[in-house]
Amino acid sequence: MSQMRNEFNGEKRMKILLATDGSKYSKTAINEIANRPFPPKTEVCILAAYEITSILNTLEPMGVSHEYNAKFDENAFKNAEKNAKSAAEILENKNPNLLVTTKIVAGSPKSVILNEAEKFKADLIIVGSHGYGAIERFVLGSVSHSVALHAKCSVEIVRK
Repeated sequence: MSQMRNEFNGEKRMKILLATDGSKYSKTAINEIANRPFPPKTEVCILAAYEITSILNTLEPMGVSHEYNAKFDENAFKNAEKNAKSAAEILENKNPNLLVTTKIVAGSPKSVILNEAEKFKADLIIVGSHGYGAIERFVLGSVSHSVALHAKCSVEIVRK
């Protein structure tokens, strides 16, 4: 684990970035954190990243309107917000020693997680693993694998 450089009243404070997408794999990671005896005042930032369509589709392909894309993006934001709030409630109820915040960011989860971990100065990133096979990883890409390869801090991948 990287040296904890964050202090609270002269005591070092650990900072954890927890990425969630609302899947059962993310819920496993949330419960894993909730049940651990972290030091008091450990900071956990719950991050929900969501992809947006309106920026990608500047033209109207195959009759899909900008209004449709905007509605899709709004729903994606609301879903990400719901996932982050749900994770925060679980952590706050099960582990009151944690200082929990939430953040919702638009963009590719792989890059959003890495960027936000640096901004937050995370000591640890925790992500759930979807357990993709080789073909699925090739086609879809693995967020957890990409984060583990490129993070500047420790990464824990929680499996179901």
